Amino acid sequence: MLHRYNLADVWEAVSDRVPERVAVVCDGAELSYARLEERANRLANALLAHGVRAGDHVGVYLVNGPEYFEALLAAFKIRAVPININYRYVAGELRYLFEDSEIVALIAHRQFSGRVADVAPTVPAIATVLSVEDGSGEPLAAGQLDYESELAAASAERDFESSVGPRSGDDLYVLYTGGTTGMPKGVVWRQEDAFFACIGGGDPMRMSGPVDEPHEVLDRIIDFPFVAFPLAPMMHAAAQWTSLSWLFCGGSVVMNPGSFDALATWQAIEAHKVSTLIVVGDAMVRPLIDAWDAHGPFDTSSLFAVGSGGAPLTASLKDRLMEILPTTMVTDGFGSSETGAQGSQRLQPGERSGGSTRFVPMGDTTVVLDDDLVPIPLDSDKVGKLGRGGNIPLGYFNDEKKTAETFVIADDGKRYAVSGDWARWEDDGLVTLLGRGSTTINSGGEKIHPEEVEQALKDHPAVFDCIVVGVPDERWGQRVAVVVQFREDMDAELEHLADHARKFVAGYKVPRELHVVPEIVRSPSGKPDYPWASKLARGEA
Repeated sequence: MLHRYNLADVWEAVSDRVPERVAVVCDGAELSYARLEERANRLANALLAHGVRAGDHVGVYLVNGPEYFEALLAAFKIRAVPININYRYVAGELRYLFEDSEIVALIAHRQFSGRVADVAPTVPAIATVLSVEDGSGEPLAAGQLDYESELAAASAERDFESSVGPRSGDDLYVLYTGGTTGMPKGVVWRQEDAFFACIGGGDPMRMSGPVDEPHEVLDRIIDFPFVAFPLAPMMHAAAQWTSLSWLFCGGSVVMNPGSFDALATWQAIEAHKVSTLIVVGDAMVRPLIDAWDAHGPFDTSSLFAVGSGGAPLTASLKDRLMEILPTTMVTDGFGSSETGAQGSQRLQPGERSGGSTRFVPMGDTTVVLDDDLVPIPLDSDKVGKLGRGGNIPLGYFNDEKKTAETFVIADDGKRYAVSGDWARWEDDGLVTLLGRGSTTINSGGEKIHPEEVEQALKDHPAVFDCIVVGVPDERWGQRVAVVVQFREDMDAELEHLADHARKFVAGYKVPRELHVVPEIVRSPSGKPDYPWASKLARGEA
């Protein structure tokens, strides 16, 4: 009987119930629930043998593969804390993350062996490095241990309580997030809060509502094949949360072993009969649509839903998805590492967005706060900062100042996570997102939110992708500039882009400058690189 919201407990209860089902599919290989459970137990015992204990942090420096799940689950089992590491980081960034997160052990793919050998010895706390074979041909550096050898030598038993004490919903889950500026920060969640706010609460499609008691998770195990395919790397929240939510109800997860490839994605949907595809905004959807137009149609009869998170979808792209996938639901979600999944816009088969950017908040924990942290009433059109109460993080790891800035006590006495997004309530109780405060443009006292303008510009047929930033202006303080990647064999003049944008936003928000680039720079999770675009627009790049 499952009796607490602990992520290891939930996994073990589900895997015991459906051991024969396929849990993970990656690069042609399948791993059953029973096999994944066994390997996670072996890894957990191997980590214990190397001195890892409850509360210790374990770095997960891996590209997509079954080992990512093994590392997460093994850490949870022994009440250690897995730390996601961005595999794009260079030595200086890695050293900062290794030190800031206080990891004592590291699990890394062999292709990163040289980089680990350069950085790990400079971080005295790291006592153990397990190296996962990946066919890269990189040799094991001195002191690094072969992952498979360590698993083979370890026990598959799961009697961990004698070594690390009893688990609880208070055990921690930490997610490092880089955002768009500054060094990465570790968001510290209680596992019980993360289960409800991030991992679906036993309701991955947000249709039945979260469970009321832990044992009800087992009642939610699906009795039909369901295959989730998250396209983002597992080092990011979007992939971790959606994958775990489906594993916790008995589904299967397809993993993309390499870089995102639009054509290969459609082929994988056909081959694995994917039920739900999880994307990250326009950066993935636009190439998917282009691949469909160039090589489709594909067999998508198994595809029940496409869900986007991490970056908003342009209305015209949502409508195009509905055209090519007429029997599929399209969900555009919003949230952050600090708030979990917070709301969505859901289009049922046959519907169109109508250009709407309004979202349905999840539950009654969403607020819009004014500058004095007073909740703005639903019948007001005042713009404020979006916040979420209820199941929210404890704060940032080792950063009291940033914690106090982001996790605030509002005028109503309640504690909220304020992610930095600006928003306003609409008359029908929905919320319109206006973009991040850190990127807000101030032109003559008027506040301009880049994401709102980007959405308008991406609707132009010649625009493949764009980022809107503010540049210095002697008269207005700042003026709007746009960095654009045009579609192949297409372009447009600034005047035409501005005229198009005026159909959707006020005149003072339209771009006054145009900078054309061959490719827009985004993070691996699809988030726009505003610092890069700002430097380019100011002539500093």
